[in-house]
Amino acid sequence: MINYNTHHSLSIEGKIILITGAFGMIGKTIAMSFLEQGALVILADIDTDKKGDLENLLTRRFTEDRFLLQQLDITNEESCQNAINTILGKFGRLDVLINNAAIDAKFDKIHPGSVNQSRFENYPIDLLQKSIETNLTGTILITQHVCRVMMKQGFGNIINVASTYSVVAPNQSLYDYGDQKPQFKPVDYVASKSFIPNFTRYLATFYAHDNIRCNAIVPHGIANDHGKKFVENFAKLSPLGRMCEREELIGPFTFLASDASSYMTGSLLTVDGGWTAW
Repeated sequence: MINYNTHHSLSIEGKIILITGAFGMIGKTIAMSFLEQGALVILADIDTDKKGDLENLLTRRFTEDRFLLQQLDITNEESCQNAINTILGKFGRLDVLINNAAIDAKFDKIHPGSVNQSRFENYPIDLLQKSIETNLTGTILITQHVCRVMMKQGFGNIINVASTYSVVAPNQSLYDYGDQKPQFKPVDYVASKSFIPNFTRYLATFYAHDNIRCNAIVPHGIANDHGKKFVENFAKLSPLGRMCEREELIGPFTFLASDASSYMTGSLLTVDGGWTAW
């Protein structure tokens, strides 16, 4: 009988991984999986409301030397530096950065009324600027701090979280529920996330000779208790005919964080059920 063991290069055991926006759905899912695979994980987020419950969950399953819960505002220089100092003080190095923190308009039941429904020509500029501050400027700022560490230690791996709306425009019919209540995916997310693919290529080529890799993952449509009409619309527009389950991101993230992707840099790993294929 052939023994199909997982190749050792896919292991992330012992890797020290910083995840921003780690208290949210994707961040928490990836963090928990990484810990279960033997990685040491820094869960960083600006939202401290979820910290207590998450800490209780983690301490029941893992020893405290395996993880760090870190408050982090990626738009604030001092907060970024304090986080880096704390990480190095506990773990001594940083192997992987996952740039997951972002502002995004949600259309699930958990965030009712959270989306500004203004058409593009009337969309508030202050909301656009807020998204740019986090999704673009904040991402650059925390990456600058991490790159200084990776330069000193002589290696590193950066994973940016993009979106299908980084590479294609939203199909606004997805948000039309036939109830005469216009809804739109707003421009702020599209504008601020569209920089991620080229930012990834910029970092990849800039640090290629410094043993620092940078790739991006392109997820889309993560199921999170969306309404029936949204799910039906999504299924019609998706080649696979359904939304993504959060657990389906674990493999792609693990691959990019592991040495199995060692010859990849500047690449986009698309996990969208074929959404951008047509």
